[in-house]
Amino acid sequence: MNYLLVFIGGGLGASLRHGVNQVCARLFGTGFPYGTFIINVTGSLVMGLIAGYLAFKGQAGQPWRLFIMVGILGGYTTFSSFSLDAVTLYERGAGLAALSYVVGSVALGLAGLVAGLAIVRHFS
Repeated sequence: MNYLLVFIGGGLGASLRHGVNQVCARLFGTGFPYGTFIINVTGSLVMGLIAGYLAFKGQAGQPWRLFIMVGILGGYTTFSSFSLDAVTLYERGAGLAALSYVVGSVALGLAGLVAGLAIVRHFS
C-alpha cells in the first residue's frame, strides 16, 4: 500500500511539475530555467511547511507523509528533499556534513551529467 501511495503521489507531483514548466515557458520564455527555479523554491517551501508542521504537531500518519512528502513533492522536485536533508544535518550540529552534502551533491551531480553527456557523444 505504501508503494501505491508514493506511486500515485509521484504521478501527481510530476504532472504538476510539467504544468509549472509549461506555464513558465509561455510566460517568461526559455532563456532561463524559470520553471525549474520556481519548482525548486516552492517545493522546498512546501517541504519546510510540512516538515515543520509535522515536527511540532505530529498529526499526520506515515501514509500521509509518504503520499505528500515522498510522492507528491518527490515527483514535483527532489530538490525539496535535498534541502530538508541538508538543513536537518545542519540543525543536528553536523555543519561540516551538511556542507559536504550540499557541495558534493551539486559538484558530483554536475560531474555525473557531464560524464553522461560525454559518454553519449563518444558513442554517437
